Amino acid sequence: MLEEEKEDTILGNEDRSIASEERPQPASGSGSVLLSEDSSVPLNGGAAAVKEGAASEQVARASADGSLPASRGKLLIVIPAYNEGGRVGAVVADVRQALPDADVVVIDDGSEDATPAEAAAAGAIALSLPANCGYGIALQTGYKYAVRHGYELVGQIDADGQHQAEFLSAMLDVLDEGGADVVVGSRFLAKDGHYPTPFGRSLGIRLFARLASLATGHVVTDPTSGFQVMRAEIARLFSSDVFPVDYPDADILILLHRTGYRVREVPVQMRPSPGRSMHSTQSTPYYVYKMLLSILVTLMRPRAKVTR
Repeated sequence: MLEEEKEDTILGNEDRSIASEERPQPASGSGSVLLSEDSSVPLNGGAAAVKEGAASEQVARASADGSLPASRGKLLIVIPAYNEGGRVGAVVADVRQALPDADVVVIDDGSEDATPAEAAAAGAIALSLPANCGYGIALQTGYKYAVRHGYELVGQIDADGQHQAEFLSAMLDVLDEGGADVVVGSRFLAKDGHYPTPFGRSLGIRLFARLASLATGHVVTDPTSGFQVMRAEIARLFSSDVFPVDYPDADILILLHRTGYRVREVPVQMRPSPGRSMHSTQSTPYYVYKMLLSILVTLMRPRAKVTR
């Protein structure tokens, strides 16, 4: 809980600095912003209202000139990163090439290398946490940034180059169709065998895929995929304390189902993991224990009805 409070207050300081000037534009390579822990800014207020109004006007202009689909709003791509120097720049460049109208924010999770500088040089908004807080905290920081700055759509992609940004547009098209609130890129849905997995990891993925399928009543093939796009209301939900910041995987899919949101998987291609990444510190027995416990807690939560 202390980590969540730290992440929330550091976002407040970043929000205050941006409120005093125009929001950084990714194309300009605005540099890394170190998020400190000594201030907090309320979510609503005059500055936020001005930003939201400007965002709405920007989206209206973009839709009118054809640079964005009329049904697609202001988009942010969140990239959590830890010691991804040498890789994150190429990932940011790929995202900006695939979605030139999207903003890109890299949440640097206390890296000890040049990750934030490389991300900023590639055209991303680079925000640095003051310590290594973990994958879930980094993701939630991105969600809160998206909510506070009025983004209507949010995507997430890993910084190690495993996810291919070229699939983001197709995933957003599925979201635009209106049949889903979250679209997950699955490396196993096509059953083409392009993504090899070690035997032990494959067993774990199959176990949690089966549990998620039973809990949701829908076939889930890739419960550990962090390659996703979502509507702003999902980012708002994930900004709350219901988000499991330790290991957000299959339990998130079950949570969304029980909350009344619609999740859809689409087939994507993924590259083999390049080695050490934000997920490399996961202990397999601990992960299995924590995930089973989190799924149990999620199933014990009362169902909620989403009104549309």
